[in-house]
Amino acid sequence: MYATQALTQLVPLAADELDKNKVTPGVLGFLVFAALAVGVWFLMKSMNRHMGKVDFEEAPDPAAGPESADTPKRSTASKG
Repeated sequence: MYATQALTQLVPLAADELDKNKVTPGVLGFLVFAALAVGVWFLMKSMNRHMGKVDFEEAPDPAAGPESADTPKRSTASKG
């Protein structure tokens, strides 16, 4: 028997006891949410440190030819 089939059989039993106006996530829901928030905060802090260490300077494209990267390229589009 699948878990979903077992749960669908238990839902009618809980419907009599369940008050839809009083259902809350409770303390466990808050603790899980708080743990996720703290975990995301630590991950963002770590990512910020790692991104600060990155020193990226793009190398010139060797297929571009002898033209240096400092000289501007001429536009081949016609103005009209």
